[in-house]
Parts: sequence; C-alpha cells; structure tokens
Amino acid sequence: MGNKLRFAVILAGCGNKDGAEIHESVLTLLAIDKLGHQYQCFAPDVPQYLVLNYLTNEETKEKRHVLLEAARIARSKIKPLSAYKEEDFDCLVMPGGSGVAYNLCTYALEGTSMKINPDVEFAVKSTYEARKPIGALCISPVIIGKLIPGVELTFGQDHKTNETFHKIGVKTTNTTARDIVVDENNKIVTTPCYMLSDARVSELAEGIEKTIKALIELV
Repeated sequence: MGNKLRFAVILAGCGNKDGAEIHESVLTLLAIDKLGHQYQCFAPDVPQYLVLNYLTNEETKEKRHVLLEAARIARSKIKPLSAYKEEDFDCLVMPGGSGVAYNLCTYALEGTSMKINPDVEFAVKSTYEARKPIGALCISPVIIGKLIPGVELTFGQDHKTNETFHKIGVKTTNTTARDIVVDENNKIVTTPCYMLSDARVSELAEGIEKTIKALIELV
C-alpha cells in the first residue's frame, strides 16, 4: 500500500506496573514507523490511579498524571484523548501495562463490571462503528471484550482472564508472545505480549509487528 496510514496510539501512562508498558509502547511505534506509516499518541487527561516504587513494588504517596507520564514515551508529541476523532485516523492501537486496568478502565478493581474512561470508550466505539481496525496488546483486550459483544481475543495463556471473559461471551485463543489473533469480522487484532510473564522482548517485537501488519491488511 503506497499511502501512509495514520495510527492513533492510546497510552495509559509510563511504566508497566502503574502505566503503559514501555517496551510494548515503543515497539508499537517502531513497528508503525518501520512499515512506513505514521502515528499520533494520545492519553486520557486524568490523574494516575496509583504510583509504585519500581524497586520495591510498594505503592507510594506520590501523585502523577496519565497524560504527563505518557508524554515521556511520546517524547512530548502527545494529545489528550478527548481530542481524538476517528475520521482523522485509519487504525487505533492500545499497548498494555497495568495502567490500562487502572487508568483506562477499572478492570483491576472490578473485573468485567469495570467502568471505562469515557474518552477511551468513545475512541474505541467510534473507531469500531466506522469499521476501522483496532489493535490491543497485553491486557488492553479487556476493554475490547467489554465493549464488543462476541469478539475473539487472546490473553496469552491466562486461564483466569479467559474464564472471566468467557462468562460475558468473549471467545479467546491461547497464544505465545509471537502470535496474534485476528477477528476479521470485527476488525480486531490482539497479541499477548507480557501477559506471558516469561516473554522475551524479541518475541514481543515479533508479535507486535505482526499485529501492525494485520491491521494494515484490514484497512
């Protein structure tokens, strides 16, 4: 395809334990650029739910902000998610990280009864309704599973998450970090990344590049 596609990338902060997973985020941007396309990063303009000390894994009293933290990954080239318009983009991608389950939605606290940040919900729904492809990495497919009935996803080989989403009609396929699941009918592509705790960064790179290639083919 000769035309450059425009990818919107939603980040959940900065850091795998309380924000966006940095490896997954950077590898997503790399894959988009490597394949000759363009990206714009977004993040919700909200306080971060929690802040962790990454050496001790203990919660701190420090207050941080999702958009400001995500700007670290985006090298300051980022917009508040409230500015997202599906007509400006061809694809939407959400890297993972625990911040997805705390900052983009409340899955970490409420499971499938989660509340989803209104800007995240609008971005996903408007993109889906426009029949444009959506990619979700790692834990991000929880948002897709909540919003799109009967969608097919992967959570790697996480039995508990699979069972949780089977109860609301989501289909899941077990995969490795190198693999993707393509739901062609819904134009959804997922890859598990660090849902597999022993995944290597090179395996993530392969799975993420396959995801971006699949999204391109679905446009």
